Amino acid sequence: MRSLLVTCLGVACAAALAPGLAPTAAGARTGVPRTAGHSPAASEPPGSTQSLPIAADPGPTARRALGDTSPAPGSRGLTAHPVRPFSLVGVVWDDADAELHGRIQVRTRPTGTAAWSPWQDVQPHHDDAPDLDAADRYGTRVRGSTAPLWVGESDAVQLRITPAPGRRARGDLPRGLRLELVDPGAAPPAPAAAAELPALDKAASEEAVAKDPERTAAHRYVGPRPRIVTRAGWGADESLRRGDHRYTDTVRAAFVHHSASGNNYTCAQAPSVIRAIYRYDVQSTHWRDMGYNFLVDKCGTVYEGRAGGVTEPVLGAHTRGFNENSMGVAVLGTFATTEPPRAAVRGVARLTAWKLGLYGADPRGTTRLTSAGGNRFEQGREAGLNVISGHRDGFHTHCPGTRLYEKLGQIRDFAAQLQGR
Repeated sequence: MRSLLVTCLGVACAAALAPGLAPTAAGARTGVPRTAGHSPAASEPPGSTQSLPIAADPGPTARRALGDTSPAPGSRGLTAHPVRPFSLVGVVWDDADAELHGRIQVRTRPTGTAAWSPWQDVQPHHDDAPDLDAADRYGTRVRGSTAPLWVGESDAVQLRITPAPGRRARGDLPRGLRLELVDPGAAPPAPAAAAELPALDKAASEEAVAKDPERTAAHRYVGPRPRIVTRAGWGADESLRRGDHRYTDTVRAAFVHHSASGNNYTCAQAPSVIRAIYRYDVQSTHWRDMGYNFLVDKCGTVYEGRAGGVTEPVLGAHTRGFNENSMGVAVLGTFATTEPPRAAVRGVARLTAWKLGLYGADPRGTTRLTSAGGNRFEQGREAGLNVISGHRDGFHTHCPGTRLYEKLGQIRDFAAQLQGR
């Protein structure tokens, strides 16, 4: 068996495992607790989360070992930590209202190698979130969090956090910082019939909607239903989430997001990425379920997100202030400077043409939603929005990335065309 000892980049490993910075022997784990007399392999859900505390400033020697040649007061870091394999990382903290102002970077060691990846930035704001006064809780208080970052299967990690200029002197970072390392696990076998909902042509979609007396007025403009990989299809462990569902009255708007989890995945890995995001949303940030209603990968495949029924107006946790009467769809990836694949853009258009059509919404139209409170629209303010909007239209954020945001006009036009408008 290959040794798990790693070089600590010029710092003694004892410093890397100093009190407050070290994981437990097996890594702190969230999930189903172990009890005496049972086999973890038989009873625990697939996948796991290791949670490492990020304590006080580790000191200038350790900070220099992390590549910080001019260590700033108040910076944090974890030197090389050998851990159980994981594929996604994120940082969480105690107060969901608090913000992390600074730069967060990680690098990881791919499993089975001795080489480290380049340093990668973790988006410090996880703007896709439930309304804080909503009943979107998972047992305990919702945590603040970064966006998750997909890094591929790795067995060691390093972290550095540098506070923003002007905040360094007082070490102004949120309390309770923890590095979350998520292993999505292998997908459990799913019955073939439950793995996906097949595509329906426009006539079949219209016929299905016309049979619903609450939606007969909308059926003229419903688009074809795209093929949708169900939660069973991507391997959702339903024991992780809250068992009940929350619904809104209708779907007046679709907010387009990027997951900000990076573009370093293959389409075959997309179900694993989604399982990891799901586990991070539920177990690390304490949401009741995954935040997005739907996800689309770089090949244009559509996936069911939050549970409750793909045709229903399920309350999501995707656009703080405007989760009521809307849906959230995230393209897996980061599109600040990277062009989104054409297949992904068309996948979003196909999904919105169908789902918005179920509720009589015109993809080229506008609508009005009342804010539940956020950083762009105060609580109770009515906002005029495009029926297909970017996340940044309802919340001050860079999401869905400049390059994807620039494609919203194409998405609206193609979705309207698919509806027959």
